[in-house]
Amino acid sequence: MSARGCFVVLDGIEGAGKTTQLAALVERSAEFGAGDPLPLLTREPGGTPLGESLRALLLDSQREGMDPIAELLLIFAARAEHIDKLIRPNLETGRWVFCDRFTDASFAYQGAGRGMGEERIEMLERVVQGSFRPDLVVILDLEPQEGMARARRRERAADRFEREPLEFFRAVRKGYLARAHADPDRYLVIDATAPEEEITSQVIEGIRERSSAWGLR
Repeated sequence: MSARGCFVVLDGIEGAGKTTQLAALVERSAEFGAGDPLPLLTREPGGTPLGESLRALLLDSQREGMDPIAELLLIFAARAEHIDKLIRPNLETGRWVFCDRFTDASFAYQGAGRGMGEERIEMLERVVQGSFRPDLVVILDLEPQEGMARARRRERAADRFEREPLEFFRAVRKGYLARAHADPDRYLVIDATAPEEEITSQVIEGIRERSSAWGLR
């Protein structure tokens, strides 16, 4: 095991299958040298008691019309706590961390989807994270129509983000793909309509291909 664990994020629009894939990656973590101890599985916003409280506020469908800047600040408040209390401490022990969404979601949802642009998000990223970034960001990519169709099949009411129109998610998807295109060494884009086992295998192969750069072999 490396002296520091590796930080892998799965991201993408609603319905992309992040939860399913994260569980599969933890189950198969021994295949890429992260099985002892098992990787920590966490999510954003959330992961800590404060983060989960802020998540409830952010997803509450009764809070439609939230100011975009307030939304962004709440997300970064949760992220600051998440990094400090959970992500960094586990990485420093050598444990891998898998996260459902991270800062790319802010660039995609608030930056592209809300039309806020990148400047304010980059400023908050510097304040909250400094130079800290994921080792790998996996973007599970699919058309918004398919993503929302999947989301509607869930056995719960739609949250505040899931109620957004298709045009919002088209902009979000473009935001994700633009970031991946700008830094292909740190991103892996996978067709989220592929079979689940195939997606998992592609992520594992992507980790293996990058393992030398992370000092794992």
